[in-house]
Amino acid sequence: MRCPFLLSAAIAACLNVQAGAQTPVAPAVSNPAGVVSLRDAVSLALAQSPDLLAFDAARRAAEATLLQAGRLPNPVLDTLIEGVGSSRAADLVGPVQPATTVQLSQLVELGGKRAARQRLAGLDRDLASWDYEAARLDVLTRVSAAFLDVLAAQQAVALADETRDVVQQVRQTVAARVAAGVVSPIEETRADVLAAAAELDADRARRTLDARRHQLATHWGGATAVFASAAGDLEVLPDLPPLEALEATLTRNPDLTRWIAEVERRQAALALARSARVPDVTVSAGYRRFTSPDGQAFVVGATVPLPWFDRNRDGIRAAEAAVDWANHAARAAELHLVANLAEAYRALATAGDDLTTLRTRVVPGARAVFDAVQEGYQLGRFGLMDVLDAQRTLVGANSQYLQALTSYHGAVTTVERLVGQSLTGFATTR
Repeated sequence: MRCPFLLSAAIAACLNVQAGAQTPVAPAVSNPAGVVSLRDAVSLALAQSPDLLAFDAARRAAEATLLQAGRLPNPVLDTLIEGVGSSRAADLVGPVQPATTVQLSQLVELGGKRAARQRLAGLDRDLASWDYEAARLDVLTRVSAAFLDVLAAQQAVALADETRDVVQQVRQTVAARVAAGVVSPIEETRADVLAAAAELDADRARRTLDARRHQLATHWGGATAVFASAAGDLEVLPDLPPLEALEATLTRNPDLTRWIAEVERRQAALALARSARVPDVTVSAGYRRFTSPDGQAFVVGATVPLPWFDRNRDGIRAAEAAVDWANHAARAAELHLVANLAEAYRALATAGDDLTTLRTRVVPGARAVFDAVQEGYQLGRFGLMDVLDAQRTLVGANSQYLQALTSYHGAVTTVERLVGQSLTGFATTR
């Protein structure tokens, strides 16, 4: 089955995993064996990524803070006993009567403070949610890139084996001509050296593959890679949509959307700072009992701070400056996203052009030249240097093609992270 390597495929693959359970759970680390698909990789990473678990904890904390912001302030119970141990004094007409007062006080917030505090906490929760979505996309992007590295390393191993076979074929041809006394034995020695170098390149490619497999496994918490291979086909390529169509979808990027919530949050903080100019009132009511018979009374009162020295002017100015900062930062983030998208699009278009040229002209041409030169060498029409030169050209063309494939898929992953969706479904330019 030919499976395209796309970040969107990773996102689609995790939809079933995310359905019905927005809170990731940290189970015992699962480390799969056998063949691993992109779906397997992203599902494991989303379930076991410590980064996501941390962001989800922050999101739940913000939700609890929102609920707490709506709570009313607790009433205060005061108990006062007056005149304890008092006695008749010469300058007093009567005795000082001990009295006991029990009073209940309640703070009444004015100026819309509670509503402003709730709105601010709600926007903090929204920001935490957007940060979680951005972290989730980052995990998907990193896993997709690591999966791409494994696929590219697997293909590099196959290419190294193919190169080794080509070199061995040349070596056998040279050995046959040396045995026939047609060419000098030094040519066989030279072919032996090249064959040994090809073996080293093949070993190096396998070690690189082992490292890439380990790096992929770390994204789902595996201490080592036990899977045999990654399933995917680098040859399946998405089409290149117009840049204008991609720019129109940048609003899907949570890194940009969070700034809308950030601006609103700063405005809510400004409203809360302005509400602090209105003093709160503390009202109280209670009961007072004297020691004399039938000596009792009800007491009521109110406490209002006088805003003579502090009307929170500096706090309001600070909140206004924070609103300006958020507006400028949001604009800067938008410009950076547009610039990053333009650069990723350029890289994607360049890799696509390189692939087209390499696939249709360079690789087939290099293969045809090598086959012709090798056949001519057997017939004595070309020398060994001609064969080795054609061989280097073929190996280089295959390496360039693999590098272009890797670059193309890497640019696709970057573009899809920026726009927050798949490249499929756009009107294509090619």
